[in-house]
Amino acid sequence: QVQLVESGGGLVQPGGSLRLSCAASGIIFSISVMGWYRQAPGKERELVAVITSGGITNYADSVKGRSTVSRDNAKNTVYLQMNSLKPEDTAVYYCKAHDRQSGDYWGQGTQVTVSS
Repeated sequence: QVQLVESGGGLVQPGGSLRLSCAASGIIFSISVMGWYRQAPGKERELVAVITSGGITNYADSVKGRSTVSRDNAKNTVYLQMNSLKPEDTAVYYCKAHDRQSGDYWGQGTQVTVSS
C-alpha cells in the first residue's frame, strides 16, 4: 500500500501563487507517474498536470503556461507550482500516483481557494 500526503493548499488572491506538495510513503515498488487532479464543486475530477519518472510532463490547457509540475524521484514527492491563479482554479486538488506493481493511489485532497 502507498500513502499519499498532500500539503500547500489554502486561500490565495487572484494573481497569486501556491506550491502544492505530495509525498508518497509505504510499500513502494516503482512509481511511474505522479500528478495532480482537481475537482470543483459540481464538476467532474479533471487532470491538472502529470509527470513521469523520466520527467515527461502533460498539462491541462487551462493551466498550461501558469503551472509547473516537478518531482523528486529519490523522495517520491511531486510538486505543483501554480502562478497567476484565477478564481476558476478553486477546487480540491488531489495527488495521484501509479505504482507499476500495485496500481493507482490517491491522496486525500487539499483545498485551493482563489478569492479576493
